[in-house]
Amino acid sequence: MQSKATFVGVGVGPGDPELITLKAARLIQQADVISFIANAEGESQAKKIAAACLADNASYQEIAVLMPMCEDRSVANRAYDQAAESIAASLDDGKQVVFLCEGDPLFFGSFTYLLDRLSERFNCSVVPGISSVHAASAALQQHLTLLKESLAVVSGRHSLEPLESSLRQHDSVVIMKAGRSRQKILTAIARSGRTHEAKYLAYIGRDGQVLETNVDQLDGEAGPYFSLFVVTRNERDRS
Repeated sequence: MQSKATFVGVGVGPGDPELITLKAARLIQQADVISFIANAEGESQAKKIAAACLADNASYQEIAVLMPMCEDRSVANRAYDQAAESIAASLDDGKQVVFLCEGDPLFFGSFTYLLDRLSERFNCSVVPGISSVHAASAALQQHLTLLKESLAVVSGRHSLEPLESSLRQHDSVVIMKAGRSRQKILTAIARSGRTHEAKYLAYIGRDGQVLETNVDQLDGEAGPYFSLFVVTRNERDRS
């Protein structure tokens, strides 16, 4: 039997607090419990984005999902299991729990892993947020698709061959999760002959935003987690 309480995944957007939707702001301000991903020091990017909304909620409790930055998925799964138990306890008490998720909750969003663990027992809902893909397009003032053009959004965690295939097959390609994969992505872009069409962005809408229109200027070192590549055709058929 499902509880009347609700677990809500709220997208807080890519970084600019003014890009939080009115619905997301209202739910954050009214929530009994606020949950979010945090690093080992307890810092949370999503919480920082939503700080102004949280300031209007005087009585909320927190559930921080401490997420070690490592490649071992078993470590992440244990963190999600523990967080789901804490969230479930609050929901059993009839509390409204809002999970803050950067960008959109269901677009490369960590909310998905908690939704999988809780949706059969509790009422759940999702408030969409502005993704980094659209924030990047806006920052570049460059449309992603026109008319019959194709768009692919892929993870930089793919191997070299799938990345290169996407770049050859599609007119526009956004490559997410670029941080540790930057050199591999640059190689795929070069091998597909699209270096001159690629743009690189990091920390979109946040302090320290990076916008590089000449990716030849990038070194092969790992970049920040919040970074991506946008590759679009320089010559576009507008007919």
